Amino acid sequence: MSMLVCVWLQEAQAGVVEDFNHEERCKDSLYMGTPPRGYLGNSFKKICQRYEDQPRYVTLYDPHIRIPVYSAYTFKKSDGEKKVDFPWMFEPQLASEKGSNNMKPFPQSSNMHMNFEDTQAVLEDYADVVQYERGQLNPDEHQADPLDKAATYTLTNVVPQSREFNVGPWTEHQELLRKRLNNYCRGKAFVVTGVTTSGHTIRRDNLDRVAVPEYIWSAYCCTEFDQNAPYFVRYKFPVFGAYGLNGHINNHVVEVPLKNLEKFLKGRMDVDKNFQIFYKDCVPDN
Repeated sequence: MSMLVCVWLQEAQAGVVEDFNHEERCKDSLYMGTPPRGYLGNSFKKICQRYEDQPRYVTLYDPHIRIPVYSAYTFKKSDGEKKVDFPWMFEPQLASEKGSNNMKPFPQSSNMHMNFEDTQAVLEDYADVVQYERGQLNPDEHQADPLDKAATYTLTNVVPQSREFNVGPWTEHQELLRKRLNNYCRGKAFVVTGVTTSGHTIRRDNLDRVAVPEYIWSAYCCTEFDQNAPYFVRYKFPVFGAYGLNGHINNHVVEVPLKNLEKFLKGRMDVDKNFQIFYKDCVPDN
């Protein structure tokens, strides 16, 4: 029995995990080591997103609709440079518990995809789709280290984003956050970016494959910030949120206080009344 437990603990170190707290570095992506709470449904997979043997961020993933529910990461001060020369990757442990606990580049032969396309999106799902972009929930522009940037290029961190929304309002919002957190956050900034689902899907070979989110939302928490920042910025600390319709029109991003965001999401997601994005709403004890 003890041998089984030992093997299980080794398995649980990263990749798909029972609990984000199993590994110190996974927990580091979450404010107070605590993931968003209140999600209903027991089919979600918790992924400690590992690249080159290091945990980089965490994702709650829905293998039935093949998109992340949210990705949570620590923001790193960056120049906003986008690196697009990394290969797209997948999560081996969604396909098999014996799979590598590191994300891996897609194999060249698409025949091999049959092994894991039941549990996650593959490149073919996005290949012939013109109206949607691969939108990263943890965007590489919010990371500084090249390996942290590379780790954002996994389809387990990607949802189909309407092209107009992706290149317009959502990119502008991510850039606004990058500048705000670069300039005014003095400590660690924790970000959670997630989706609400719409019922629309990307179809391939006459099968529903990848869910298309209705809304994309995001919230950040930075408890140590510049107290001398101008008021129009300062009132958006320590915590603030935003959401936008993932569509071709009426897709502007609205910034709102955290409680307003949670109220908005409760009406559109399968969550209980205790739904909470950040531990104690990102209010430090002192």
